[in-house]
Amino acid sequence: MSNTSRSKTRLSRALGVALTPKAARHMEKRPYAPGEHGRTKRKADSDYSVRLKEKQRLRAQYGIREKQLKIAFEEARRHKGLTGENLVEILESRLDALVLRAGFARSTAQARQMVVHRHIMVDGKIVDRPSFRVKEGQLIHVKTRSESSELFQVAAAGGHAEVLPKVPGYLEVELDKLQARLVRAPKRAEIPVTCEVQLVVEYYSGR
Repeated sequence: MSNTSRSKTRLSRALGVALTPKAARHMEKRPYAPGEHGRTKRKADSDYSVRLKEKQRLRAQYGIREKQLKIAFEEARRHKGLTGENLVEILESRLDALVLRAGFARSTAQARQMVVHRHIMVDGKIVDRPSFRVKEGQLIHVKTRSESSELFQVAAAGGHAEVLPKVPGYLEVELDKLQARLVRAPKRAEIPVTCEVQLVVEYYSGR
């Protein structure tokens, strides 16, 4: 296992959520925290550490920096409705997140790499910013010159289906054509992210 894979697996076990398919397999075998004390009973965490861990868990699942999450939180707070739910819905509209949900990639890191390497288009235009906010009705698709690569041929054949959640209802996907359309705004209840969002709100509100 590479250093990167090992690091992702340790982080996954520490946060209690699989960040990659490989980490998911390891967590099935060793579902406790890493380190020599991983299986021992620990003292109760403080309220702050519980909120911090939940914030870190959300950050890790989207693979974003602290500054990016804080900006998204401030935007979510300005919207009507529940701030925590708004936050996850904003993060879910990122291009790299939707590339992953559509089944084009196996992990968030791979989805981001696809975008950065200019393989992904939105409404016919190349977009190389993973943080690009996809709007309702926009079409996400793989660049024609990239479709024949093994990476995308595996995806088009449904090769990632067994390691990814079911495609959520806010996306219409034609996997064989490597196309996906955001048909409506994502809703928290259907977004496949493990997070107690109210704890994230409390973390930022208490700072």
